[in-house]
Amino acid sequence: MAKKSTRKKPSAKKSSVRKALVKAAKGKAATKKPEAKQKKADAEAFAGTAKRWTPAQIEEAFRRFQAQEPEPKGELKHTNPFTLLVAVVLSAQATDAGVNRATPALFALADTPAKMAALGEDRIRDLIKTIGLFRMKAKNVALLARKLVDEFGGEVPRTREELITLPGAGRKTANVVLNMAFGQPTMAVDTHIFRIGNRTGLAPGKDPLAVELELEKVIPAKYMLHAHHWLILHGRYICIARKPHCERCIIADLCQWPGKTASGVTGFPPSRE
Repeated sequence: MAKKSTRKKPSAKKSSVRKALVKAAKGKAATKKPEAKQKKADAEAFAGTAKRWTPAQIEEAFRRFQAQEPEPKGELKHTNPFTLLVAVVLSAQATDAGVNRATPALFALADTPAKMAALGEDRIRDLIKTIGLFRMKAKNVALLARKLVDEFGGEVPRTREELITLPGAGRKTANVVLNMAFGQPTMAVDTHIFRIGNRTGLAPGKDPLAVELELEKVIPAKYMLHAHHWLILHGRYICIARKPHCERCIIADLCQWPGKTASGVTGFPPSRE
């Protein structure tokens, strides 16, 4: 008599994650509709017509993000909370790659508020002139360094309310610093996350703050620490502005964007309005 296998069958949750990752890796997660229909779909989504996700779908999406990249990292190079703050301020309307090319020389000379304040605006400007808006950013970096020395004892503050008082640091900058430097579960909504929130129906909103608050409301707490990075990386490399790579999207069957057609859907239930 043949022995019965003692191997446990994978749970439905693990199976759905594995199937989605495999389809995405093979470039078979979804197909895109013609470009004209994609543009129409985006226009409708940003008008707030996308179907909303169920809590179960949101849980499934972040389970997949976690399975694909358990410990996502930000792409801005830094060595401490201060250099992270400066890098984020410099990244406004610029790419992380462009900032990373300019900051090594800057941080080699000034990796603390006191050193940066002593370096001065003119020298900072010379070191970051390859970055867009470098004149204004050099001024802001010099001013924020001086303010940190004079008002915060040379330390980067750990509250959003204090961070947004620094020159060049808005809510998004504060959220990035709080998340990456101090491990707080904040949601920094940049252009990529704003696009994903509206396009997919995950968290529609008329402005970044509305999307931020909605994401904080719907994302399970256990995923919030890394959610900001998962969504940014997804928007930067998969759900890009023009011609998104739906064929490689690990949440293609959950996404409510009508500009694509999910293929080989895992059987996960569709959302209901």
